[in-house]
Amino acid sequence: MKIYKCRTRKLSGTSYSELMKNARKIYHNIEKKSNRNPSINSNKKSYFKGKRIFLNLYFIHLNQKTRINRKRRLKFFECGLELLQHNTYAPIEKPNPNKKGEQLMRFAGVTPDNELFYVQVRKNQRGNHFYMLAFSPE
Repeated sequence: MKIYKCRTRKLSGTSYSELMKNARKIYHNIEKKSNRNPSINSNKKSYFKGKRIFLNLYFIHLNQKTRINRKRRLKFFECGLELLQHNTYAPIEKPNPNKKGEQLMRFAGVTPDNELFYVQVRKNQRGNHFYMLAFSPE
């Protein structure tokens, strides 16, 4: 699997509340630009070829984790968004074991400080929609 090199740095902050504030600020800017569901558009040359990636499931998934784990994952929020918008490399794909008709894709990225992280995206087979699920630092 090829790894995408990000240009944006991790979110700065030492406490969970600082990180959440910074991540929510980015999220609300994206929310203002999208009509219904918060989403980002990928580049025409990226893996998704200009399709929209919906972000509304990310914070639902994040709130199921422990506070320490949330803090660790929030640091990579901006890097993960850049990876989804600009990545041209193919992900690892596998069928979703919990739901038929869904595919899970896992992209790898590296921050400018050479910290490895993964972004997981769910692809709905029927509507061909993409939903960002999780960031997990290594």
